[in-house]
Amino acid sequence: MKVSDILQIKGNTLYTVKPETSLLLAVNIMAEHDIGSLVVMEYGDLVGMLTFREIIKTLSANGGNVGTTSLRKVMDDAPLTCTMETDVNEVRRMMLERHTRYLPVLDNRTLMGVISFYDVAKAVVEEQSFENRMLKAYIRDWPEEKTD
Repeated sequence: MKVSDILQIKGNTLYTVKPETSLLLAVNIMAEHDIGSLVVMEYGDLVGMLTFREIIKTLSANGGNVGTTSLRKVMDDAPLTCTMETDVNEVRRMMLERHTRYLPVLDNRTLMGVISFYDVAKAVVEEQSFENRMLKAYIRDWPEEKTD
């Protein structure tokens, strides 16, 4: 299974912001759309990611306030990315090694979507469930041996 398979099932709704966006506005966008990350784009290029991790670090450093901070100051400016052709098992390994919950998907420099750890886990469970059903059907239809 490839990342393209996950995006095909998930859909292609994307939420992006600019680096100058205030953290408060970004938090409000995330809350309004019930999402865990925002892709930060500048001049058509991916320049960062904002996730719960960066928000919590900022809240901790500022005594519980987001203040007037821009995303450029708090975003992950070197997010881990993958391509449409990346194998799901490789994505799982990458996410676990870097403790990353959200992964932008790029085709060259074009943003194709974002997959989450949840999306990956759901895809793997669905794939395993399908394989299990196929195996059970195969076993149920197993031909009996002929005795002479």
